Amino acid sequence: MKTSPLIAKKGTGSTLKVIHVVQHMAPGGLETMVLELLKQANDAERVFIVSLEGEMEQALEHWPKLRQYRSHLFFLAKPAGTQITLVRTLSRLFKALSPQVVHTHHIGPLLYGGIAARLAKVPIRIHTEHDMWHLNCEKRQSVEGLALKLVKPILVADACGVQQQLIELFPNTEPLLIKNGIDCNRFVPGDRLSARRALNLPAHPMMIGTAGRLETVKGQIFLLKALSRLPKHIHLAIAGIGSLDTELKQLCHDLEIQDRVHFLGLVDQMPTFYQALDVFCLPSLQEGFPLSPLEAQACNIPVVVTDVGAAKETLCPLSGVVTEPKNVASLIDSLTLALQTKHLFCPRDFVVENNDVRAMSQAYRNLVFKA
Repeated sequence: MKTSPLIAKKGTGSTLKVIHVVQHMAPGGLETMVLELLKQANDAERVFIVSLEGEMEQALEHWPKLRQYRSHLFFLAKPAGTQITLVRTLSRLFKALSPQVVHTHHIGPLLYGGIAARLAKVPIRIHTEHDMWHLNCEKRQSVEGLALKLVKPILVADACGVQQQLIELFPNTEPLLIKNGIDCNRFVPGDRLSARRALNLPAHPMMIGTAGRLETVKGQIFLLKALSRLPKHIHLAIAGIGSLDTELKQLCHDLEIQDRVHFLGLVDQMPTFYQALDVFCLPSLQEGFPLSPLEAQACNIPVVVTDVGAAKETLCPLSGVVTEPKNVASLIDSLTLALQTKHLFCPRDFVVENNDVRAMSQAYRNLVFKA
């Protein structure tokens, strides 16, 4: 890999050190994307991830796949609320690691990690904005605007809608567009019956699937209500854990669909999960640019998403179906359409062409060598 003149001036030879700063390293789209950037590092790069919140052992317990990357992870156990001393802690860490790049994700990491990177004289600062719903609050807009002026990062949006909102909210910025990507060599089509056997799912029903934290914002309640009004040969598989676990299971009993809903918990082998499905649905009430629709489509599974955030930007234009959030009737119509037309299209082609993780990784790498 060609060495940046900037890096050579710093006397670091051909090794590029990059530190990603996230709020918390727990299973989620943003965190999965950062982990993919770590995995895509080449022999001339060393990549680390700093999590402002949480502790190492707790994170490894809740997300076992992190164990193989343990030596690349730092956890700062930030408590709730503002903690100005965290800037000093991060600045010392950056000085010790001597990165050429600090890459922040979301407003908290921008504020703490970005300012610390300036204090530590890190030459290249990148900030990726993954969603904009949090900036509906004027106070957050003011904080982010101030942080962008202080940090002066290369500003990146992960979706067209996010890029446009950044331009409107912060007109003095020039946000670039780099869409999130997934590993198309890992998420591939597979045998449906074998996948269902691996997950202990019934072999013959039509299977809708959804994946995400079991929280209100993910909208699983509306999907369960829609399922109760769909034909009985249609089942639902749910991958994920969260605070609504008990409530959602009770709702299944109330709707008398408990025999048609399969709670799988945290699924480690997500390609197998998608391969077991006929249709994937993301019924969220809020989203940024979600990865799960890309993962499902890379496995050649058609997708239904609610029209929130940049979710519809993830869809294959031929097979993808957009539905209204919180609208059970709309969700029923959308799922019915997707199930009826699932055999007509190949959504994998769209993802391979537009959202492969190697292209995303190279796009971020190019930012460094153009700086």
